[in-house]
Amino acid sequence: MSLKNKTVFITGASRGIGKAIALRLAGEGANIVIAAKSVEENAKLGGTIFSAAEEVEKAGGQALAVQCDIRFEDQVQNAIDKTIEKFGGIDILVNNASAIALTPTEKTTPKQFDLMHDINVRGTFFVTKACIPHLKKSSNAHILTLSPPVNMNPKWFGGHVAYTLAKYNMSMMAMGWAAEFKKDNIASNALWPKTTIDTAAVRNLLGGEVLANMSRTPAILADAALYIFSKPSAECTGNWFIDEEVLAAEGITDLGKYSVVPGGKLYRDLFVD
Repeated sequence: MSLKNKTVFITGASRGIGKAIALRLAGEGANIVIAAKSVEENAKLGGTIFSAAEEVEKAGGQALAVQCDIRFEDQVQNAIDKTIEKFGGIDILVNNASAIALTPTEKTTPKQFDLMHDINVRGTFFVTKACIPHLKKSSNAHILTLSPPVNMNPKWFGGHVAYTLAKYNMSMMAMGWAAEFKKDNIASNALWPKTTIDTAAVRNLLGGEVLANMSRTPAILADAALYIFSKPSAECTGNWFIDEEVLAAEGITDLGKYSVVPGGKLYRDLFVD
């Protein structure tokens, strides 16, 4: 299934995994909507919606940069309206925007708890709701949510229960939408990396350069996303995908090119036993 001239709405696409997916799909000729908050560059995070849009167009796609904080329905609707005005529809939604705080219960503040649930859960839900009427009109509609398989191993709850709740909610919504919208031929899947990914969150919040050097680049998730979107929506839905498994199904098992340090040790990501 070709992505040429398909319109992809990506939350949090100004940097990291969201931007990597945007650039990969732009290379296939897709129209990319970069819906994110950053309009001024943060030295620690890097990238804005405008710099990402410029890169998308250099990669071969058309771009629309829209400032959008998904916690606010009016901003979400504005982004959707601008998308329809420019591109005429939406074929793919990537729920990538997310907040993280790996804190135990006693160290989790109300602000952290609310932010994770407002973005990861509520924001993802209402962005998807706003996109559904347009996805129903697509010939090969996909929703892809960047969240993990729901793993009930207690170790994934004990250290950061608030974050785990927020991410698992995303995964349960992805599965729920697969069932709810099957009749409309809208695919809904989740995608998660087997190893940590070199992003600003990893470098600034989780493990610094040491962990970044034990990670893969966001390109592995971008390639996995492309393979998912290339499948007919009626046949590829209701999955909690791991990036390695998606690539293996395509016959790709040599993943060395994705390592930040070629041949180096890789660190397994959260929620993956």
